Amino acid sequence: MNDADVRDRLRAVEDPDLGDDIVSLGLVNAVEVDDASGTIRVSLALGAPYSPNESQIASRVREVLADTDYTVDLTAKVPSSLSREEEVLPDVQNVIAVASGKGGVGKSTMAVNLAAGLSQLGARVGLFDADVYGPNVPRMVDADEAPQATGQETIVPPEKYGMKLMSMAFMVGEDDPVIWRGPMVHKVLTQLIEDVEWGSLDYMVVDLPPGTGDTQLTLLQTLPITGAVIVTTPQDVAIDDARKGLRMFGKHDTNVLGIAENMSGFRCPDCGGFHEIFGSGGGEAFAAENDLPFLGGVPLDPAVRTGGDSGKPVVLEDGETADAFRVLTENVANNVGVVKRRGVRR
Repeated sequence: MNDADVRDRLRAVEDPDLGDDIVSLGLVNAVEVDDASGTIRVSLALGAPYSPNESQIASRVREVLADTDYTVDLTAKVPSSLSREEEVLPDVQNVIAVASGKGGVGKSTMAVNLAAGLSQLGARVGLFDADVYGPNVPRMVDADEAPQATGQETIVPPEKYGMKLMSMAFMVGEDDPVIWRGPMVHKVLTQLIEDVEWGSLDYMVVDLPPGTGDTQLTLLQTLPITGAVIVTTPQDVAIDDARKGLRMFGKHDTNVLGIAENMSGFRCPDCGGFHEIFGSGGGEAFAAENDLPFLGGVPLDPAVRTGGDSGKPVVLEDGETADAFRVLTENVANNVGVVKRRGVRR
């Protein structure tokens, strides 16, 4: 068994998204056959930890090498064209921005449940509440522990549900409004990004404020965003604003991972009937119109409000709505992997 033999076997492993084998796609970084230790070491260009499709690829690699009598040692890393010194947040593999064109569509709810869902899969997750003027994330995860300062004037973020948290809500009084102009917002956001000890993360989920203003531009210009999730509700007025958010990301060459639809319908707990209060299919049609993935729809459910107010994300519970958030989380993770692996293929 030599390196070429291993690569021949790996040609039987297909990428479920890109439609070719992992060798032809350039997703095998390196192969080493160590006869002394009886180990085959394979480095794969996989960039979305715990995503179902990349986990499937790794499982298939183990399968095709299972009868070799060697121990298989897999590592995953997408090569970067930048040096560590040049990278912003070099220990954060993926930054996912959650955005909406308007307020009131449940963007923060989506961000919190996406982050908690990724953590539930086993990933190392950070949740950055970048909604400077209306930070809600600490309440939505019942985070009452304040960040700690170090002797090096850096900030250690608190943790909840396996997620490292940072929010403007930690920096101001509970009822104090943030009345700042753009330059001050830029300065504070940059500090919260660069001076926080995020550590090694598989995913950082960033809850953007609604709209397309200074905060969004600062983050798009500062953070290495892997991709964005655009949140909408089904009705036309929300879709109109989601379209503006989509165009903002397009102008900054930011990948859009897909469209998530909130408040897709309401199942009455008394009569069992399903009511499309905000219309039907708007998010899915918007995704199709723009050739984007539809990540899934989440129903209008009192449990979501209860979870947000009590500080326990509903994705951590059981039930139809929790399942919908889990599907959405897996779709987002899979699409992060597609973005990363397409970059390698090019």
